[in-house]
Amino acid sequence: MTDALPATMSCIEIPEPGGPEALVPGTRPVPAPAAGEVLIKVAAAGVNRPDVIQRTGNYAPPPGASDIPGLEVAGTVAALGEGVDGWAVGDAVCALVAGGGYAEYCVAPAPQCLPVPAGLELTHAAGLPETFFTVWTNVFERARLQPGETILIHGGSSGIGTTAVQIASRLGSRVMVTAGSAEKCQACLDLGAERAVNYRDEDFEPAAKEFGGGKGVDVVLDMVGGDYIPRNIACLAPEGRLAIIAFLHGPVVEKISFLPIMLKRLTVTGSTLRPQPVASKGRIAAALRERVWPLIEAGEIRPVVHATFPLSQAAEAHRLMESSTHVGKILLLTGG
Repeated sequence: MTDALPATMSCIEIPEPGGPEALVPGTRPVPAPAAGEVLIKVAAAGVNRPDVIQRTGNYAPPPGASDIPGLEVAGTVAALGEGVDGWAVGDAVCALVAGGGYAEYCVAPAPQCLPVPAGLELTHAAGLPETFFTVWTNVFERARLQPGETILIHGGSSGIGTTAVQIASRLGSRVMVTAGSAEKCQACLDLGAERAVNYRDEDFEPAAKEFGGGKGVDVVLDMVGGDYIPRNIACLAPEGRLAIIAFLHGPVVEKISFLPIMLKRLTVTGSTLRPQPVASKGRIAAALRERVWPLIEAGEIRPVVHATFPLSQAAEAHRLMESSTHVGKILLLTGG
């Protein structure tokens, strides 16, 4: 079943919620894969905004998931649980997990594992699962973005944003983004966006209407929420779709009219990825492998890696995440 495994591993724990200093190096037993699971010797783990929210005590792991933070990893298969086929010990994989990524070993449901794309560094593959799964299901499944349509992506320089810009543009859609500096806007343009708005000195609403030929855009991908929600609705063209994936400005809107939703026949949707069942995540993984992995292997799409930190410096990685000065992904390296 496996080569000899160590009894314990290094990991990052959250004994008490708090600031970045709440992330504390610890030691845990190496987990054993259950039926249908793969044990991964982790080379790198991605750092994501939900990890920050978990650290502050506002995003508890789903029932049965590890309390160790970390929602995506890349590494090599170290052991297979009962009933797993299609994978072998030693295979290079990346995986979406519901927790446990900030560690030297992590278990993942086999359907949520994907091969590391040919030509991509093993550690960089840790920057794929969380953002690529999120973008695919929200933009292309729920919001049904089509070739030739227009999309406004908020937070275009984030991990989600840089992923959405690349996939949408490579699959034939026209992309507009918002970002918080001239440098971040240029980074998005370099990745394939046609229009970039620095939200600190330009109103994105009239810009989006113009980008959509005066009617508005077909899809908005929003991670801001709050006061952006009515503005997003105003940006949408008839039959447009708003996909909400996070609430940096909060989930509550003080005043909003639903009349434009009726008059323009809009769809407002949203989802969270972590609590979805394995079968749903496996379906997303299969779609990515068919539609997006060939583009990565062809060099047309890549994870944008801003910085890497040793696993023991997870607190510093979170400080960078919260500063919002990064473009793309932040990764933790285990040395494995």
